[in-house]
Amino acid sequence: MTYYYKLGDIPHKRHVQFRQPDGSLFHEELMGIHGFAGIQSILYHVHPPTEVREVDVVADAAIEYEEQEHLRHRHFRSDMVEPGGDAVQGRVPLMGNQEVVLYAVRPTRAMDYYYRFAHGDEVIFVHDGTGILESQFGRLSYRPGDYLVIPTGVMWRIIPDDGVDQRFFVTEAFGHIEPPKRYLNRYGQFLEHSPFCERDIRPPEELVTYDEKGEFEVHVKARGRITRFVYDNHPLDVVGWDGHLWPYAFNIEDFEPITGRVHQPPPVHQTFDGPGFVICSFVPRLFDYHPEAIPAPYNHSNVDSDEVLYYVEGDFMSRKGIDRASLTVHPNGIPHGPHPGTYEASIGKEKTEELAVMVDTFRPLKIAKSVLSMEDADYPFSWLPKNH
Repeated sequence: MTYYYKLGDIPHKRHVQFRQPDGSLFHEELMGIHGFAGIQSILYHVHPPTEVREVDVVADAAIEYEEQEHLRHRHFRSDMVEPGGDAVQGRVPLMGNQEVVLYAVRPTRAMDYYYRFAHGDEVIFVHDGTGILESQFGRLSYRPGDYLVIPTGVMWRIIPDDGVDQRFFVTEAFGHIEPPKRYLNRYGQFLEHSPFCERDIRPPEELVTYDEKGEFEVHVKARGRITRFVYDNHPLDVVGWDGHLWPYAFNIEDFEPITGRVHQPPPVHQTFDGPGFVICSFVPRLFDYHPEAIPAPYNHSNVDSDEVLYYVEGDFMSRKGIDRASLTVHPNGIPHGPHPGTYEASIGKEKTEELAVMVDTFRPLKIAKSVLSMEDADYPFSWLPKNH
């Protein structure tokens, strides 16, 4: 992350003796990215974080993609994803490539293990639901509209609130997810023109130290498999930590839209930057104020990217036949734009109430077989005049 934070008890200096009440040492763990040259945090454990007594492979994490790739605009109704499982095991793959995979999940139970994706960061967009994201960095409550940004080294689990429906849209990156560099100065501070800042970012709220014996599972997704590690000591035995690397929440309602006299391009909506993709937030905003402005987006060709739009709430002024939790995929190679009638109908409108998350990738996406039954087969032809 871009600023320093700490929770719990830590010694005055790094890499010095830090003793427990019985005189033994706390066990220091440095967690960082890019070797020792990137952002990092230091955590202090009651027990060594390396004490594993059992290791086995519990699942194959490979995704089955459709065998023939189709160049056409596509629409998937992810509201058809059935509730079930937890926030990891209940995931339904939607699409992906070598740099990012997108999932939908409607968990109905808490995770009874901790989880880590070893190859990169994750962003969980909370469409519906409330609960707790628990990790060795502490407890972080979530609510609808939250982006939960989880760095790769974090062991976490999600504990949904009882009786509250949950729906998540998940971005799994093979690399690190950060705020766009153009939003930051050379010291890592958010600049005045950025659409959000440090005040909008919520770090873990409470550090709970578990000094417990038993059998504790950590599932690690790596190299196409999920491996189970069993510990005798609770893995969340951290008494304190500090640094720049930690999970956080940012709510889409805190994204301040950038508007202008004429229609602004998609980069003004960018929220995060990932390896080979970007994440953007479309939020309620005033429309363009040039006297001859056309608020609806112009036709455009995604020359270098595939565009995925996840529709959250509201009235999507440039699209027809789109529902809550719909996903549209507009691949590179062919143009797309507003549906017939929406271009003209937008003239004179003053604002939009739409809420959506966009993921643009710079390599082609493959569609998972698990989502094919949710496809709207007529969508590629939805730009034809009604009398066709």
